[in-house]
Amino acid sequence: MEQLCYLALSVLLAIVVLYGLLELHYFLRMCLCVLLARFVKRRCHILDATTVNGLCLTNDVDTLLYHMNNARYFRELDFARVDFYERTNLYRTITGMGGSVFQGAATIRYRRFIRPFHRFNIVSQIIYWDEQSLFMEHRFVRPSDKFVHCIAICRQRVIDVSMEAVMAELLPRTSSNGFRATTSPSIAAPTAASGGISNPAMDTSLAENGHGSTGGATTAGAAPTTTAHCLKLKPSLPPELAKWIEYNDMSSKNLRSGC
Repeated sequence: MEQLCYLALSVLLAIVVLYGLLELHYFLRMCLCVLLARFVKRRCHILDATTVNGLCLTNDVDTLLYHMNNARYFRELDFARVDFYERTNLYRTITGMGGSVFQGAATIRYRRFIRPFHRFNIVSQIIYWDEQSLFMEHRFVRPSDKFVHCIAICRQRVIDVSMEAVMAELLPRTSSNGFRATTSPSIAAPTAASGGISNPAMDTSLAENGHGSTGGATTAGAAPTTTAHCLKLKPSLPPELAKWIEYNDMSSKNLRSGC
């Protein structure tokens, strides 16, 4: 009996140490998120919006115990990105072409706080891409009335592979692979007036928008019809995003010059 008590105390101590040093629940939730996205949830087209569920718990709130801490929003985006990468096959396509992806920049606009023990959804969708980067919009949405608590824009940088080539690989995949690009009512056509990124070219019926190839739009040997299809699906560069990209480029230039 005494040995069982020592064993139980040792296990409890190990859990406390792991929780304190590694923040165990984060890694457990990340593993669960990957498993659900890979084996349970349906596959999505690369231009589809994906949704993950969240709950504001006591370890998410600020010191006043009044609302979710501002830093936690970015942390929740880890789970949203993993879900999107897995369900759209984006990550495996990038690594399969010899590349890698990492977070290059992020900006967020807070609109209204999330209270403790309140549920929320994170709706994620690609809004633009260029030769080196992928730009995603993430919205924290209240499930009951679809109220948008905040909007985050993230820039994912890819290295050792062209993002245009990656998208050329993923865009033609439609119902023959079991999924088709659809329009999400949540963030399909946000406007500047609603606080989102205007994206009028997401409709596949629109003509080419002039933001197509930047030198490596498709892989070698790709059919002209595939190239035209990809250009037709590519969103136009929203003016709000263009200004943010310009700011990031200026910031990078200043850092490189030693400012």
